[in-house]
Amino acid sequence: MTGEMSQVGAALLCLGAVVRLLGGRQHGMRRARLLLAGGGAVAAGPPAREQILRRLRRLRGRWGPEWWALVAGLVTGLLGASVIPVAAGAAGVPVLRRVRLARQARRARERRADSVIALCGVLAGEVRAGRQPGEALLRAARDSGGLGDAQAAVVAAARFGGDVPGALAAAARQAGAEGLLGLAACWRVAVDQGAGLASGLDRLEGALRAERDQRADLKAQLAGARATAVLLAALPVLGLLLGTAMGADPLRVLLHSGAGLGCLTAGAVFEAAGMWWAVRIVRGAEAV
Repeated sequence: MTGEMSQVGAALLCLGAVVRLLGGRQHGMRRARLLLAGGGAVAAGPPAREQILRRLRRLRGRWGPEWWALVAGLVTGLLGASVIPVAAGAAGVPVLRRVRLARQARRARERRADSVIALCGVLAGEVRAGRQPGEALLRAARDSGGLGDAQAAVVAAARFGGDVPGALAAAARQAGAEGLLGLAACWRVAVDQGAGLASGLDRLEGALRAERDQRADLKAQLAGARATAVLLAALPVLGLLLGTAMGADPLRVLLHSGAGLGCLTAGAVFEAAGMWWAVRIVRGAEAV
């Protein structure tokens, strides 16, 4: 028996050596072709690895984290021998995608609001330094990026003597860029009545900064409520894990019995209603 194992091991070693030699030979031939075709220039680094990483990044950008709900449903369905978790996971994918997109939109709105504040500050500094309002707006827009997608229209209006307040008002329609309405009002007052643009921009920047700090303070106060809601939503999963650890097999009871299906349905309804109510309370507090 030992002799046979040693023969098998020797055969595997020989097979590995042959594969290594053939691979090295093919790599050498491929390198020679590249050298002859490219005039002596050979690309450094393994291109296959870069292609794999590029494909993984593309897949990660195309498939969001909400698809993990479907994966969890598939795993739970295999463990419980039922299609109900799979259907629940598939139904949770669009809900989680909507939550993710809403979170991304909220972050983009906050970044745009910060950019508008920075734009007001930079523009006030440029005007105070002695530059004309049009030139100052061009420099401030380039440095701060607070105009977002409408930057080209505002820059064109400022450069060629167009309707700058109108362009700013149009740019203020973007979520988070509402402060540009105040900038348009300051610009109109400064141009029509000759008032000081820098002082108006300073007051506008202070007001926008105070509003942002107030929102940040409210968000910090609501962080505890959000964490409590998430913890309460995760308690049923914790209960299933504890039941499985105790040997009670809760998946079989919930998925393969009438009483279990009734409890599962009622629990899902109450869970969804509780999450909806908690989200409504938090959004109502944020809107105040």
